[in-house]
Order: sequence, then structure tokens, then C-alpha cells
Amino acid sequence: MKRILFLVIIVIIASCAPKKFNQKWLKAEAPNTFKARFETTKGNFDIVARRAWSPKGVDRLYQLIKYGYYDDVAIFRVVPNFVAQFGIHNDTLINNNWRKHGIDDEPVLAKNEAMSISFARGGVKTRSNQIFINLKDNHRLDELAYSGVKGFPVIAKVIAGKENVLKFYDGYGDTLGRKQDSISQFGNAYLREKYPKVDYIIKAYFIK
Repeated sequence: MKRILFLVIIVIIASCAPKKFNQKWLKAEAPNTFKARFETTKGNFDIVARRAWSPKGVDRLYQLIKYGYYDDVAIFRVVPNFVAQFGIHNDTLINNNWRKHGIDDEPVLAKNEAMSISFARGGVKTRSNQIFINLKDNHRLDELAYSGVKGFPVIAKVIAGKENVLKFYDGYGDTLGRKQDSISQFGNAYLREKYPKVDYIIKAYFIK
């Protein structure tokens, strides 16, 4: 009986998975340049992404936006005068599927200056679903070498709504940067209970 129940659960998960994630999405190639708007709990900000800066990175950003990844995503790590980071999805299945498909590493071609955006990473081929906005010029991130990789390739820049980015709640500092496992496991319910002042991406979409 238990085995039958287990198989039924597996079938249900398998039937739902394509709606939440499809590996074909990873083949979508971004145009040379595109713009997108992020609606947040502090107001909107707009970005421009240029494929010349980091082809693989910009393709991944394009895929995430195109397939609705940024619905109700916490801006969980806001370190004053450093970075605002987000990208852990509330749905564990969605989060894990994107996270396990890291993209190839690339050189840093554009500087990590104020309001530029790069993927977070912790080693070789770990750029996947988390990105950060530089809140000031962080040029040391262009050259920082560790765990077999060097620097953080810029993929986009904020072109409007900088004032809203600077409003993201930063009172938790780097605390939540050290609690990513809990956020991944328990989602936004955990954050809303324990860290109620965290801001969120409401949704993101392409604009002309």
C-alpha cells in the first residue's frame, strides 16, 4: 500500500513539474539587448541587459524573466553600502530545478559599479538563480578570486528606479545571507514570520 501511495505521489510530482520547470527553457537565447521591469514592495526598477557583457549570464537572466521566476521572490540579503541579493524562489521545486543547472563561467567584461547586476556564485559553474545589485562601486568584485573562479561578471544595469532599490530594507544586514538553507527549505513563510521587514520582488517582465 505504501509503495502504491509513493508511486502515485511520484506521478503527481512528475505531471506537475513541467508546468513549474522545463529543461527546454534553458535553451532560450536572449536578444543582444533587452530591458525589463521589476515590481517590488518598494516600487519599480528597470534594467537593461547586454549579451556582450556575459552571453551565458544574460541568457539565464532572460530565461528567468521569460518563464516567470521572479513572482514573489524575497530580496533577502541587503547589506548596507554593498549589495542587494535575491533569487531564492518560494517554491522549493522551482528553486532547486534552476539552481542545479549552473551556467558556464565567463570573464568579467563590465565593471561591478553602482547599480550593476551580477550573478552570485560560490565556485565553478554555480551561477544559476541568484543575482545581486551593487549598491555602490564594488570594483574588487571584478577581480576577486576563490574556489576556482575569478570575479562576478556583470549581466545588467539598473537604468530607472535607483531610488527604490536604495529603499530595500537593510536592517538584517548579512544575517539572511547565512540562512539560505532555511529560506530554501521553508520559503517565504519562514521569512514573513521571522524577518517580516524583508522586501520582495512582486514580478518581473520585459519592457520596450
